Amino acid sequence: MSIAAVADLDASRSAAVAATVPGAEALSVERLLACPDVQTVLNLTIPAAHADISLGAIDAGKNVYVEKPLAVTLPDGRSILERAASAGVHVGCAPDTVLGTGTQTARAAIDGGLIGRPMSASAVMVTPGHERWHPNPDFYYAPGGGPLLDMGPYYISALIHLLGPVRAVVGAASRLRDERVIGSGPRSGQRIPAGVDTHVTGVLEHANGALSTITTSFDGVATTAAPIEVHGETGTLAVPDPNRFDGAVRLFALGGSEWRVLEPRAGYAESSRGIGLIDLVRADGQRPPRAGGDVALHVLETMTTLLRSAAEGQRIELTTVVERPAPVPLTPVEDWKAYDAYGH
Repeated sequence: MSIAAVADLDASRSAAVAATVPGAEALSVERLLACPDVQTVLNLTIPAAHADISLGAIDAGKNVYVEKPLAVTLPDGRSILERAASAGVHVGCAPDTVLGTGTQTARAAIDGGLIGRPMSASAVMVTPGHERWHPNPDFYYAPGGGPLLDMGPYYISALIHLLGPVRAVVGAASRLRDERVIGSGPRSGQRIPAGVDTHVTGVLEHANGALSTITTSFDGVATTAAPIEVHGETGTLAVPDPNRFDGAVRLFALGGSEWRVLEPRAGYAESSRGIGLIDLVRADGQRPPRAGGDVALHVLETMTTLLRSAAEGQRIELTTVVERPAPVPLTPVEDWKAYDAYGH
């Protein structure tokens, strides 16, 4: 598998990237979607463009692997999967960090009974806002942005891998500042409008009865909370940052006296961005991709319904149903590297 072409709205940027990839052409978006040498489109556009580019690729008979979230709205997300099914092509979606040894080792520990029956979980992401480091952060504060749709996919995808699908949510949200100030780059000091909620919290009811509490915020300075903790009848797991592929998984067993670090026992070892696309190609239609469109649609509905619940002040049941993705066996780097989407 190799990269055949690169496209961007800015032709100079696509030309610069293509120059670093042997055999790759710099094309317009339209020409890339029509190119017969392209079998799968890696869609790294801003959230507002995810649906249009994905649908264009699908209509051209190509597989799609799209940056998170799958789309800005649930109807657009449904359209992507429905059109892909009709066209007979596959859809994958970030995040793929959950396929690394961090989340997958925690899942193996749960499935192996190390904490007994899982009862609850917590997921926490707190930052002071991406405008402090991103030179053009406008889209983070436009529809499709905000802390939940931007960072929530990492945490909710991990919770689905760990505990299974979500059946209902209850949410609350706030936006206490109408403007944000860019902190770096040529626009430093410029004020931009905040058009979305910037602190979102809620409870996810999983189909297995477990309850997850999630907080995503662009309104905090720091936190000492673990990114994810899973509590069971006989132990608690501290799960590493789901925005990373690896990290220490720690277990505190009932009756024990200290945390114990678990050796990696599952996941793509030493993985990096793009492993979800590789997993999709390796699946080759024989099994659902582990970072597949069905999971991404369920994550999208979980997030958009959480925001709707916050606005309406009520518990809301989800309409999508998804199977918990297949676990990833401990896979050495030399195995999956043979399928490296970037030709490395």
